[in-house]
Formats: sequence, structure tokens, C-alpha cells
Amino acid sequence: MSTRNSMPVTLRMLEKAEKEISKLERNVKGAVWDFQGKFRREPDSPGLQLKQLRGSKLFSARVKDDYRAILAKVKDNVWLLLTVAHRRESYDDLEKYAERFACEVNAVTGGIEFVDVLAVENSINERRPPETGTPSLFGAYSAKQLVELGVAETLVPIVAKLTSEEELLGLIEYAPQLTGEVLLALHDGKSVDQVRAEIVEPQAADWPVDRDNLVEALARPATQVTTDDEQLKAVLQGDFDRWKVFLHPTQRKLVARDYSGPARVSGGPGTGKTIVALHRVAHLVSQLPDDGEKRILLTTYTRNLATDLRAKLVELAGKDVADRVDVVNIDKLARKVVDNVERSGRQRVVLTDHQAIDEWRALLAEMGDTGWDGEFLADEWSHVILGQALGSFTEYARARRAGRGRPLTRSERMSVWQLAERFAKRMDDNGWTTHAATAAQAARIEAERAARIAAGELSVGGRGYRYLHVVVDEAQDLHAAHWKMLRAMVAEGSRNDIFCVGDTHQRIYDNVVSLGSLGINIRGRSARLTLNYRTTKQILGSALRLLSEESYDDLDGGVDSLAGYRSVLRGAVPTVRGFDTLTAELDGIAAQVEEWVTSGTPLEAIAVCVPTKDLVDRVAARLAAAAVQTVEITPDGPKGREGVHIGTMHRFKGLEFQRMIIAGASDDLLPRAAIDRRRKTDPTRYAREFRRDRSLLFVAATRARDDLAIFWHGAPSRFLYGAQNGN
Repeated sequence: MSTRNSMPVTLRMLEKAEKEISKLERNVKGAVWDFQGKFRREPDSPGLQLKQLRGSKLFSARVKDDYRAILAKVKDNVWLLLTVAHRRESYDDLEKYAERFACEVNAVTGGIEFVDVLAVENSINERRPPETGTPSLFGAYSAKQLVELGVAETLVPIVAKLTSEEELLGLIEYAPQLTGEVLLALHDGKSVDQVRAEIVEPQAADWPVDRDNLVEALARPATQVTTDDEQLKAVLQGDFDRWKVFLHPTQRKLVARDYSGPARVSGGPGTGKTIVALHRVAHLVSQLPDDGEKRILLTTYTRNLATDLRAKLVELAGKDVADRVDVVNIDKLARKVVDNVERSGRQRVVLTDHQAIDEWRALLAEMGDTGWDGEFLADEWSHVILGQALGSFTEYARARRAGRGRPLTRSERMSVWQLAERFAKRMDDNGWTTHAATAAQAARIEAERAARIAAGELSVGGRGYRYLHVVVDEAQDLHAAHWKMLRAMVAEGSRNDIFCVGDTHQRIYDNVVSLGSLGINIRGRSARLTLNYRTTKQILGSALRLLSEESYDDLDGGVDSLAGYRSVLRGAVPTVRGFDTLTAELDGIAAQVEEWVTSGTPLEAIAVCVPTKDLVDRVAARLAAAAVQTVEITPDGPKGREGVHIGTMHRFKGLEFQRMIIAGASDDLLPRAAIDRRRKTDPTRYAREFRRDRSLLFVAATRARDDLAIFWHGAPSRFLYGAQNGN
């Protein structure tokens, strides 16, 4: 056989091969790099010993004396590296590779899948118990059913012989991802129809699958490969984060889709929403004109997350791409808009929510008004008057107040409006503002600017609107005024204008919005991710039980769900443990950290998450007494890298750790004791804040990858009832 021609050869690498090669010794990685260079120049070179395996469509080639590359020929000049195998057999026995390796096109996704059958069988046999006569786990399903659900056809006979979960886990360790997802879901009791709806259909190919056509299969999103030799070089050098984060087929579809308007992607923790957002940004940058301008906004709620997004975008796509994107947290963006207009040089002091409530109370006291509650007025002002950018009493009198609890008559609204005007003057006179007030002002400025653009009165540098595309991470945390500002920053009705990702189950700030009412219509352009890549099934199950029967909105007036949310990872059941006193709990934290460190876990892979700043200080002091180095997580992120990370639950959004302790999960801390007084006086607000504290614990629990311990002192949190029963 001859492959020699004048055309250059393209060698791509399957993601599975990338993962395997990354584990090889440095000298073998170097040999792989040399091999790919030689193969690209002259695959017929005698030194490469390229040879088709007998009875197979696959080929083998020499990497070095004791390693062979296994390849598939997609077409003339295009080859796919499937794996690099250690040559333990003699050259004559090399033909056994034809029985060991299988490369096929998946019937559902249309993507190329590679299976090392020998590795699968060995993994299963290591876990197979003595013969007990136990029936097959999947005896109720025909081979045809399994293939139609996406199980690799090569593995169907092996699947039929599985008799225990341990054997199943042994197979999944080496099986293609879709095969593992489907089999675990069936084993967990999902019906065929449920598996088809929740797992198979979202990954199904968009056009009919020809299982003999490798050229077509290579072009499908489900085939995850390197795309050029530079990426292959990066893999071999171990620089994975900089060049690529492989996407699940479901994610890849969302990244590349052309939307006719605003779009939203939801999904539970660890489903890769942020990765999708980053890839989406990189995709949009690739469509920009080559003028060097920043026409894309990537924003999120907090400063530390914005900083992290910028760093990840540089790692993913490079500095040149990141430099085309304005990456900034939403409050800083609003401040910039306001400052550009005011230009007074006057620096306003930003009050916290608690400080704003205190000022409302001070205003009422000065007026001798005992008919209103300062906290209620602060809430009404922030979420209704500012949230809807209301500029007159007429607008406020007509405004919707859904979910605000206490109904207001027209005369009561007039009283609130007059108080709000007094409060606004008080703020202005003192040079104060709040993030919500700044966002509302920025929203008005941008709306006026958009109106001028629409009327043809304004065009800045020929581009008009500030951005061509807006991408939002952690969308559930943005205030209504933030959304109004964003809506005005990009042309309404343009393609791919706003793309947001988030999960309302993780809402930890009191910003509840309906995007449709704010001019952001996502109907028909919403998608949901369900596969968790971070957390084990055991931790995930406990975290989901923390949510109990609570109902969560979908950012558009409907109800969101985590139905089908799942993990293919397995691990230890979380530890849920109580102590009599805080001192005993602190001792327990120190003992748990010591146990993990002794087992080989690096300090920076361990975190302790607590509900209050006071507990942060107490935990840090106790670990310092045990000679354990710590790092505090601040609003701008961790203060360092080396040490056990400690922070309040709010600070853990967007982070993950190998092993985590959630401490202080006591009933007077989670939920906060202060909200109980609202149970009778304002049940709607009580329910909202109770749900928010529950979400805070849910977010914390889903930061753990391998191990989770939940501690408390005194009485356990009411939220833990389901998690404990789940154990």
C-alpha cells in the first residue's frame, strides 16, 4: 500500500489519545512529537513501518522501538491518531491489535469513537466477583435498543455480561462517554424513554448518520479532536489549558449555534456553563471584522469571577482573542457608564445593602414616620423603583410588583414614592450611592443612547451600539437594572445579541427577574445542560437533597428544574457530623484536614467553607494553632495559592476543590436566625430569603470534587434533613 503524494498530510488526535499520551513519560511524549512530524512529512517512510492491521481498517506505525501508534485513515492526506500503545508483544503478535482496538461511528451522535477492548475487559475482570449466578444488569435490553441509545456497538456483547455495579464502573472507565452516561442512567432506574429524552436526544446528530463515512464523522461536533499540529504540540508539552478545553457534544452545539436573538443556557453546578460561555466568546470573536476593536462584552456579577473569567479566556483562546473582549464585572461596567456622563470628578461612596437599610431607618426616624419598615422600603426602592428604572410616580403606580409580598394601594404607593424621592436626595447630598442605584442610572443613560442611535442621531466610530454581542455568566445574580443596561448596549433584534448562562438554584443574591419583561425574549432559545463533570454521584445526590421540594424560576416567569441532572463520577458518601460545641467543631475541622493531608492531598486542594466572616477567622486561628497554612478567599479571590482555602459561602461561587469541609451548618446560621422573624410579618420575603440561604448551602456543597464533609455544632441546619436521610 502506498500513501505517498505531493499533498501535505494532516494528522489529528482523538481526545481519548490526548488524555492517554498526557500520562506517558516525557521521553515517550517527545517521541510522539517526532513521530507526528515525520508522519506529516512522509507517512510511507520505512522507519515509520506504517502497516494496515489484518482484518481491520486501522493502521499501526512505529513511534519508537517499544511504542506503536494506532491510526485511522479518514481520507487521502487526513489521518486520525487513536492511541499510542506499548508494544509488549513480538512483531508477529502485533496483528492481535486488530482484535484489541475498535474504531467506529456512533449510531446516535455520528461521531468517531475508539475502544480498547482489552483494557475494558481487564478493567471489568479486576472487579468481577467469584461466580455467583447473578443475572445480567442489562439483560432486559436488546442489543438493538442499546445501540440505538448510543452504546458503542463493539461493547454491547460485553455489556450483556455485566452483573454488578463494580463491573459496570470498570467498563465505564475505558468506554466512550455516551456509553457510560446511558448505562449509568439505565442502571439508576431511568426508563428507556427517559434516557432517550434526557441524554440521547440532546446529543443526537443534526443530520442522518452514515456509519461508514469517516470524513463526515470527523466533521461532526461529537468527534473531539485536535485541529492542527500546533494544538498537538501543546498537548505533548502538557500545556492543555492554554489551547483547548474539549466540549461535550451538547455543549459544542450551543457554542456554535446561530441565534436569532437572546439565548440562555441553564444547568446545575459543574455542567460546564462557564466553559460554554468562554467558548461562545471565542467563537464570536472569530466572526468579528479584523479591526481590533472590543465589540464583545463578557460580564458577571462579582469582581473575583470577572478576574477569573479573563484569566480563563486567555488560557483558552490566547491573549489576542481576550484583547478583543471587554471582560468586566457588571457593577464596574455600570459605574463606568455613569462616570463617563457625569465627569464631575466627584467620587461617590457606595453603601452596602445593610448600610442603605440603616439610612432608610434614619430617614424614617428623622421624619417621625412609624408606619413604614426601613427594610421593606429599601427592598421596594432597590428591586421595584430602581430595578424597573421608574422615573415618575405614574410609572410606579402602574409597575408590577410580582413576588414582593405585601400589596400596596395607590395612596400607599404615593407615600412610598415620596419617601423614595427624599431618600434619593439624602443619598445625593451626602455623595452616596448603591450598586443598584448606579445600575439604574446607567440603564437610563444607555436607554437614552440607544434611542438616539435608533433615531439616527448617534453613531460612534460607525459602530453605533457599544457592543455587537453580550455574554453573561452567572446570569441569575444580576439585578433588573443590570439587564436593562445590557439590553440597551446591544442592538435589539440583532443576531446573537445576548447569550447568558446561569442556574437559579444557585441564586445567592436577592435579584429575581423575568427577562421577557425587561425586553430580553429568550423563548424558544433556551437550552439546559444536565451532565455534571465536577462532582461525584454521591456528593451530587446529597446536594440535590439539600434543595428539598423548593421551586425555582427560570429567569422568564416559568419554573426551572434539575430533572436529568447527573454525574458519571463515583466516590465516597459525604460525611455529615455534629459536635456539641463550636470548640469541638473547630477541633473536628483540624482533625479532618490533618487526615486528608496525611493521605497525600495538597493543602491548596482543601477548602473550608463557612456561613460568616467570624467563623472564617476562628477556623483560620484553629488551623494556625495546628501549624496548617491557610489562605483566605476575599471578594477579589484567594489572597494566595499555598494553603487550605477558607472563606464564606458567597466567596466560593465559581471555585472548586478536591476536598471540602462545610462548617457551621447549624440551625441558627443556616438559615440565618434573623429571617425567622419575617415568617409571620412578611411570609413572601421570608420564603425568598429562606430559599436563598438554601441555595447558598447548595452552591457550597457542589464545589467539592471528591470528598465532602458537613459539620455543625449545637442543632443541625433544617436544610440538612434531606442530606442526612440520603446517607
